[in-house]
Formats: sequence, structure tokens, C-alpha cells
Amino acid sequence: MKKVNFTKALIEGQWQDDVTLTLDDHGMITAITSGSPAPADRVSGYALPGLANVHSHAFQRAMAGLAEYRTSNSDSFWSWRDVMYRFAQKLTPEDLATIAAQLYLEMVTAGYTSVAEFHYLHHQPGGAPYDNPAEMSDAIVAAATDVGLNLTHLPVLYQASGFGGAPLSDAQARFGHTTEAYLRLWDSLAGRMKPGQNLGVAFHSLRAVTPEAIDTVTAHVPQKAPLHIHIAEQMKEVDDCLAWSGQRPVEWLLDHHPLSSRWCLVHATHLTSTETTALANTGAVAGLCPTTEANLGDGFFPLQEYLAQNGAIAIGSDSHISVSPIEEIRLLDYGQRLKYQRRNLHATPDHPHSGDWLYGQALRGGALATEQKTGVLAVGQQADIITLDPASPLLVGTPDRHLIDRFIFSGNRSPVKDVMVRGRWQVRDYTHPGACEITARFTKTMEKLVNLLD
Repeated sequence: MKKVNFTKALIEGQWQDDVTLTLDDHGMITAITSGSPAPADRVSGYALPGLANVHSHAFQRAMAGLAEYRTSNSDSFWSWRDVMYRFAQKLTPEDLATIAAQLYLEMVTAGYTSVAEFHYLHHQPGGAPYDNPAEMSDAIVAAATDVGLNLTHLPVLYQASGFGGAPLSDAQARFGHTTEAYLRLWDSLAGRMKPGQNLGVAFHSLRAVTPEAIDTVTAHVPQKAPLHIHIAEQMKEVDDCLAWSGQRPVEWLLDHHPLSSRWCLVHATHLTSTETTALANTGAVAGLCPTTEANLGDGFFPLQEYLAQNGAIAIGSDSHISVSPIEEIRLLDYGQRLKYQRRNLHATPDHPHSGDWLYGQALRGGALATEQKTGVLAVGQQADIITLDPASPLLVGTPDRHLIDRFIFSGNRSPVKDVMVRGRWQVRDYTHPGACEITARFTKTMEKLVNLLD
């Protein structure tokens, strides 16, 4: 049991001064008081909940920025994917553990306190399983443990290269499982999760799994296990789904599965108005990754219409060309401003501040998509907390009502000074205690991998 006192903290949507949180030995908040005498652990900073990163492919952190060259007159997501496939063939479990640790270090330092790892790099090059079929998943679990980041591990079911069960290509062989082999992997991983970690399911996409496999897997896993899927990211996917089924991807999923808040539909970029309304009404989370979606030329998610119908959203960094929650939220908002040529589109009379409103929405959806007790500083919730530096030039002299707006919309140097995950400080005064060792290992790995894309 310990107590931590903050200069200012965001409680029930309002900033309160001199707030003390009492935490139990598991990092859960058991009491909150304000205006109380400072206990031993006094923190000068503005405390608010840390965000969940709901969509991550950890290995892609090592190739961020290495596909920014022209390969044809029609570069697209699909040409980028070819580059990614070549890179993925070279990585060992040791490489993955090192890359993931560096990525998770960057995440927690930026203010993420949870990550949902959409993990499909399962096997050896050529597709043969490792002697330990969970070898690559174990690398992810170890990296999150080393850094101290909450993990929702999402092993991916990947069975086909296209709609209708087209066989996997050689480049996809490392990703593939039969339904039976996948369930064996999932069951074995259920016993590997550490404190602050849980296990969900990821279906790579409708083009990569069969309807029967979705049914079998969802019936097998616990009813609260998160279910994530890539969907409607690219128009080619939409067109191919129409040719296969006569329905668009989100339309098909809505028609065939009872979506709920345990589902996270990643990207969902290309929606009709009917799909937007129907998806918002299910309670499912739209997992949006604005920096990656912009980098790959995916398009704009219909955010204004979706939020107007109380749809749930969360953010992710996906391919990790950016590992900044500030940038994800900022670009999410700015994309809509550019599309509609208006400002502060998502503010409401009850929530007039754009940054404050979108941060709150990302907190709410992130907690749902990761199945973690996060997203709000309240009794019974995990003490997953970031503190903003009151001495930061971005924040000095800021009235309370503008603090989150300035956090999101002013400057590029993050004012996240301290980060607590499950009651333990992982970052103090901008520094993670394992940073030097983790980055040194990453440097050696990148020196080995540097020529893989040449």
C-alpha cells in the first residue's frame, strides 16, 4: 500500500488540485482525496490517465522510414506490403524481442501505458513452426515485461492470401495457421501472461480467414477476450469483398456476427453512411491509426459522423512511423479539418475543447479494446498515469481548461515527464531505467539488419 500526491490530477473529467491516490500492492487505486497533506511520494506534475495503443505490429518499428522510395508509378499500400514481407522474412526471435523492447520503451516514454500487439510473425522463414510454437509470442511477452508496459497480446489467425481461401504465398508462410493449430497456440499462451497482460484474438482480415474459422475461434475463447480485425482499410479490399460475397467488409461482418464492445475494427476506413451508423450502434471500437493510414494512403475515416452517433474510437501506431499519441490524435483531428474545411468539428456544447474531447474518447475506447482497467483515475482502476511537466514551455501559464488542448496541439516535444503503470514508476523525469541497455541492444540489431532491404 502506498500513497502518491500530485500537484493536479484529472478526476471525473475535472482538474483537481493537490490530489492523493492510495494504491494497493497490485497497482490498483483504492482511494482518492484532494487538498490533503502531501505523503512521502510527492509529484510535481499534472496527472491524467495514460493511453492505450490498440494496434501495433512491433517488428515494423525496425523498418519505419525504409519504404519511403518510389517502386512504381502507382505506389500504394500493396507495394509497401511487398517491402514489409521481404523484411519480415529475415527476423529471428531474438531480433523481435530486441525490436519490441525498443518500441515499447518509446511507447511508455511517450505516454502510452498499454499496447495491443497484433502479432502475426509466428513461424520460421518458410513456414515451419519453431520447436516452441509460441517462440515469437514469447518474445513479445518478454519485451513488454522488461519495459513494464501493459500488454494485450493478440496472436493473429492468418490462413489465406485472399477472399475465398486462396493459398498463402511464400512470403506469407511465416504467418499461417490452421484453425486447430491456432487454438493450440492460443491455449498455450493463456498460461504465459504476466501481471498486467491479457490475451485476445486477432483475425488478420476477412480476406485472410474463413467464416468458419471466425465462428470456431470466437466460440472457443472466453467471452470477454478482445477480438480485433483489420477491415476496410483499402478500396481494393472493399471491391474484392464485394466480388466474393456481394457485401462490403464491414457490412458483411455486421451481418454475420453480433458485434459488441469486445470487438475492435482496425482502420475501417471505407464505410458507407449505413455502415457508419450500424457500427457506432454496436459499441464496437474503431481502432484508428492516423499516421500509418496517412503514410499508406488509406483515406479518411468518417470520424465526424461516427462520433456524432456516439461511436467508440481508440488510437494505435500500427507500423510505428510515429510512436506519439499526441501526433495520432492531432492528425486524426487535422484530417477532418482538411476534409471539411472547418475547425473544432468534434467539440460539443458539453465538451467544447477539441483536444480534451478526443483524448477522452481515445481513453474510453482504448480501455475497451485492450480489456484493461484503464482510461480513468478512479477507485477500482489501475494506476496507469502520466504526468505532464508544469515547467514545460508548452504548458506554463495554461489555465486548467486548456491543459489537454495544449498537450495535444502545441509543439512537438512531449511534456510527458513521468509514467506509472500498475502503480509502478516506469518513467521518472523523462527517463526509463532500462533505456540505455534496451537501446544498446537495439542498435546492435539494427546494425545487423541495416542492409536487409537493399
